[in-house]
Amino acid sequence: MDAHAGAHPSDLYRHVPVLLEAVLEGLQIRPGMRMVDATVGGGGHTEAMLQRSAPDGLVLGLDADPEAIQRVAERLSHAVQAGRLRLVQSNFTQLRQTVHTHHFAPVDAILLDLGVSSFQLDLADRGFSFQQDGPLDMRFDPAQPLSAADIVNTWPEQELADLIYQYGEERRSRRIARYLVRHRPFETTGQLAQAVERAVGGRRGERLHPATRTFQALRIAVNQELAALESVLPQCLELLKPGGRLAVISFHSLEDRIVKRWMQAEASSFVQDPSHPQGGYEKMPGLRIITRKPIVPDAAEIQHNPRSRSAKLRIAERL
Repeated sequence: MDAHAGAHPSDLYRHVPVLLEAVLEGLQIRPGMRMVDATVGGGGHTEAMLQRSAPDGLVLGLDADPEAIQRVAERLSHAVQAGRLRLVQSNFTQLRQTVHTHHFAPVDAILLDLGVSSFQLDLADRGFSFQQDGPLDMRFDPAQPLSAADIVNTWPEQELADLIYQYGEERRSRRIARYLVRHRPFETTGQLAQAVERAVGGRRGERLHPATRTFQALRIAVNQELAALESVLPQCLELLKPGGRLAVISFHSLEDRIVKRWMQAEASSFVQDPSHPQGGYEKMPGLRIITRKPIVPDAAEIQHNPRSRSAKLRIAERL
């Protein structure tokens, strides 16, 4: 999602949206379009979409995080007052319902910018980052019941190990889970990060902090991010008008794999079905894939915005 230059409150409007020009070009943003930014984050992509579609383009912006909605409403108040931007606090799993409630269908372009925003990382009290000590939380929507502390402090060792292995792609998941269960409870991100580092025996010259993958796994589990992604993709296809485009920015291989496979399946004219005499059946493809390979940041963008280094952008067009 959006990255910005620093955590100090006075800096909170300095945004560096990831792969911005590629998103605008890939979605073919132009005046008069109806667009959905399903993950407004800090509002960087939203603002650019409004500018590129001026004077009469419309954006419906969603975010599960009420703080994000409030922040973007203040930042882009001129667009809200002009009726060009509507903001809704909602998880994008409710995309279809939200779009129809606001009489916004059919849509010309949809953006999904996945993962955690820089605001969430940089605000210690949200509990997403081990670089600043804060409560062990990690909820995009603070009103949802399950937090990272609940998982770390109550889940059985085997389930904790499986979660860290599956969602964090962490080879040392069993060792980490065993250590956490022996030394819990944990209340803060700093305590958890130190525990993971001790569990694996220190940093040993690794570029990534040893807790990075464990924190990723917990965040994905708390917010059910992969299930949410699988839920929203078919809704995007349904809401787009023919010729409308979907852009998805992902930040790790689990997300990218889901997006890639879904796009390939929707672009195919054949459905594999082992129970079928021919091994499958013909169908009308629903998508045309625009990006055969994902677009990734160049060296200059990564240097300017290190958090963009793992971003991958895939674009498809509804047929």
